[in-house]
Amino acid sequence: QVQLVESGGGTVQAGVSLRLSCVASGFNLNGYTMSWFRQAPGKEREFVAGTFRSASNTYYADSVKGRFTISRENAKRTVYLQMNGLKPEDTAVYYCAADRGLILSSLYTGAQYDYWGQGTQVTVSS
Repeated sequence: QVQLVESGGGTVQAGVSLRLSCVASGFNLNGYTMSWFRQAPGKEREFVAGTFRSASNTYYADSVKGRFTISRENAKRTVYLQMNGLKPEDTAVYYCAADRGLILSSLYTGAQYDYWGQGTQVTVSS
């Protein structure tokens, strides 16, 4: 059974850092695209960062570029999102997503991913 479990969220003040983790079970990460999305209250889900099929191909939303870093350890079946310099506008539920057959042009489209975690809340106060 495929499962993604996120952790590491919390309530922090602006400027601090958090690291989110996503542990996968039921499949091996090799060849999978692993991404992070987020959804703020009243807003649509948006792409945050992704690794396209391997750890060396990383992509970021403009809003987080230079502050967030996505990484993965296939042997541990874990994907991370290091978030530095957090801002109140980063407040959202953060979701881990996975897909094996994704093409690059679909990286930013949540509907294309087969597997999702339950999400972890990140709240940043000013």
